[in-house]
Amino acid sequence: MVASIAAGIQFGWALQLSLLTPYVQLLGIPHTWAAFIWLCGPISGMLVQPIVGYHSDRCTSRFGRRRPFIAAGSFAVAVAVFLIGYAADLGHLSGDPIAKSPKPRAIAVFVVGFWILDVANNMLQGPCRALLADLSGSNQKKTRTANALYSFFMAVGNVLGFAAGAYTHLYKIFPFTKTKACDVYCANLKSCFFISIFLLLTLTVLALTYVREKQWSPEQGNAAAGDAEEEEDGPSESSPMPFFGEIFAALKNLQKPMWILLLVTCLNWIAWFPFLLFDTDWMGGRSTAEIQTEQPNRRFTTVRGGATVPLPPPGGVKAGALALFAVMGVPQAITYSIPFALASNFVTLLVLVKMLVSVASGPWDALFGGGNLPAFVVGAIAAAASGIFAFTLLPSPPPDVPSAKASRAVTAAFH
Repeated sequence: MVASIAAGIQFGWALQLSLLTPYVQLLGIPHTWAAFIWLCGPISGMLVQPIVGYHSDRCTSRFGRRRPFIAAGSFAVAVAVFLIGYAADLGHLSGDPIAKSPKPRAIAVFVVGFWILDVANNMLQGPCRALLADLSGSNQKKTRTANALYSFFMAVGNVLGFAAGAYTHLYKIFPFTKTKACDVYCANLKSCFFISIFLLLTLTVLALTYVREKQWSPEQGNAAAGDAEEEEDGPSESSPMPFFGEIFAALKNLQKPMWILLLVTCLNWIAWFPFLLFDTDWMGGRSTAEIQTEQPNRRFTTVRGGATVPLPPPGGVKAGALALFAVMGVPQAITYSIPFALASNFVTLLVLVKMLVSVASGPWDALFGGGNLPAFVVGAIAAAASGIFAFTLLPSPPPDVPSAKASRAVTAAFH
C-alpha cells in the first residue's frame, strides 16, 4: 500500500516531463529559458528532502513520524496542479490578452504552481521511502522487496501518466476544462492533472488508512541508538547535532565505495536529465509559436481554418524513436532502484548536477544553433563514463549476513 503511492507521484512526474516543457513555450517562454524553470526540482530536492527527512525522523505526532508529511505533501500536490492547470485562465482574468505572447501573468502563476509541485513531490518521496524502511526493519530481503515494489509502481505511474498525456481527446471527458483562454492542448493538460489529483489522493488515503504508525518518542530513538552501539561493541556518548552538522558529518565520514557510488550516480543523472527534460520537446518538433511564423512548405500542410501544422514523420523515424525510448527504459529502471537500495540517504551530489544541467542546457543548446541535440550528446558522454566507472570502480554489495545480535541469539539457542 505504501509503495503504491509511488504510482500517484510518478503519474504527476510523467505529466510534468511530457507536457509542461512544451506548455511553457506556448505561454511564451523561449526554449533557451524553459530549462531554468526546472531548477526548482533540484533546488527543492537539495533543501526540502533533507529537511523533511530530518524532521520526520523526530516527529512525535500521534499519527506517526511519516504519515503527516505524506498527507501534507499530497495536499500540496493538489494545490500545485490546480495552479498549473488554471494558469492560462488566471492569467487572462488578471489581464493577459488571449492573442498576445508571452503571457506574463499566466507564466507567473505557472511558475509558482510548478515550484510548489516540485516541493510537494520531494515532501512525498522521502517519507514514503522512509516509511518503507520502517516497515522493513533490519530485514534485508524485505528492504529489497520494498525498493522493488516502489520502482514497480513508479513504472506503473509512468506508463499511465504518459498514456494520459498522449490521449488528445481527454478534454472531452471534462468539457469544462476548455475555456476562452485555455485551448485544446491546455484543456488536455488540465484534464490530465485532474486525474493525477484523484489517483494520488486515493492511493494516499488508502495507504494512510490501512498502514498505522505508533507515536514516536525521543526515548525510543535513544534506545535504538544504544542497541546499535552495543551490537558493534563500541558504546559511546552521543549528543544532539544541528541539522547541517549531521549532513556534513555524514559526508565527511563516507567510505571510498560510497564516494564512488555518488560519482557514478552524478554522471548517471547528468546523462538522464537532458533526456528527461527535452525528450517530448524533441519528439514534438517545433513549437506552435515557431510553426505560426513559418510559411507553408513541403514539411507543413494547411488544415481547416488556415492553420499550418507539421506533417508527420516517416514510419521508420517514428518506429526508431519509439524503440529508442523503449530500450532506454531498462537503464532508467536501474537508475530509479539500485542507487536508492545502496545509499538512499546520500543524494546531495545528485541534485547539484540536476541544477547544473538545468542552468546550462538551454544556453548550451543555443550555442550550437538551438535544438536539443547538444544536450543529448553531453548526456550520452556522461552515460558512457558512468557505465565505465560502475564496472571498474564500484564494488559489489556484501551478501546478506545476520546481525551480530542475531548471531549471538542463534549460537545461544544451539548451546
